[in-house]
Amino acid sequence: MEDRMPVPPPHPAQDVTEHVGYRLKRTSAALRSAMDRALRDHGLTVPQYSCLELLDEQPGLSNADLARGTFVTRQSANVVLRGLREAGLITRPASAEHGRALPVHLTPAGRERLHAARGAVYAIEQRMIGEVAPDRLTALLADLDTMAEALGD
Repeated sequence: MEDRMPVPPPHPAQDVTEHVGYRLKRTSAALRSAMDRALRDHGLTVPQYSCLELLDEQPGLSNADLARGTFVTRQSANVVLRGLREAGLITRPASAEHGRALPVHLTPAGRERLHAARGAVYAIEQRMIGEVAPDRLTALLADLDTMAEALGD
């Protein structure tokens, strides 16, 4: 077996728990877990809630748009949309008027469910950022965007 040179870490770190990726994943997992618990009370999953939020801001998005916006595959987005449609929270035509995209819209029940769930989700985010100084939060958001852009997202 040949001797290999150790690969230096991208920044000084005592162990894996001090790496940025580890911390991002830990935070993401904690956020997802908190949202799962809160949204269960509203009969929604995190991807369903995310779709409702996007549709509230941008009515008429397609399945592909929603998949990109919620970070899931198109196939997964179809499953999410089917559940939302069966629950009466969205409308989606059976066929497209123009092209192939099927525009999705919130129903009044969807808007009502979103608004009820939004308070729970915003309370989680407030708890998550509550101890971060406002000027540091602005820098944190900018840094997160920079890191995503560096990876081509």
